[in-house]
Amino acid sequence: MMSAPRERQLSTERVYEGRVVSLRVERVQLPSGRVTVREIVEHRGAVAMVPLLSPDTLLLVRQYRRAVDQELLEIPAGTLEPGEEVEACLQRELAEEIGHRAGRFSHLVNFLPSPGFLTEVLYVYLAEALAPHRLEAEEEDLRVEQVPLARARALIDEGVIRDAKSIIGILLTMERLARRSGA
Repeated sequence: MMSAPRERQLSTERVYEGRVVSLRVERVQLPSGRVTVREIVEHRGAVAMVPLLSPDTLLLVRQYRRAVDQELLEIPAGTLEPGEEVEACLQRELAEEIGHRAGRFSHLVNFLPSPGFLTEVLYVYLAEALAPHRLEAEEEDLRVEQVPLARARALIDEGVIRDAKSIIGILLTMERLARRSGA
């Protein structure tokens, strides 16, 4: 695979530093010689998990998302704390959002949600052997729903499940389970 010509950074300025994201603006020179500006959102990464309650039932979270002004049905997810290991974050988010711990995690995929302007890496796992374990939840307006896996697939097709991490996680889980069963 050939690598694309690289841009050369001429200057960088951090214009915002927040709790979850930071924004930097870079002036870069393109391989053509033209100079342009790149706005880059820095994010320390996040985890998402598909919690299987049984071989054919998963737990989803219904919550309001201010950025899109909609209530969404999603797999549990959360931002990594500084220095936090992925598995520790997975367990913390499971306990906070759905009140469970996982006996085992299986890695599904890591992906870049929007690499044109965002540094975030999202680590997606299958969570199995769930046991009740509640932590104080950060989010106060979450509702946990048991959804049959086949119904979750239909909800993707119907546009009810709309966020990328949930679609990717659910479809990869279905593929993984089909391979396990030899289907």
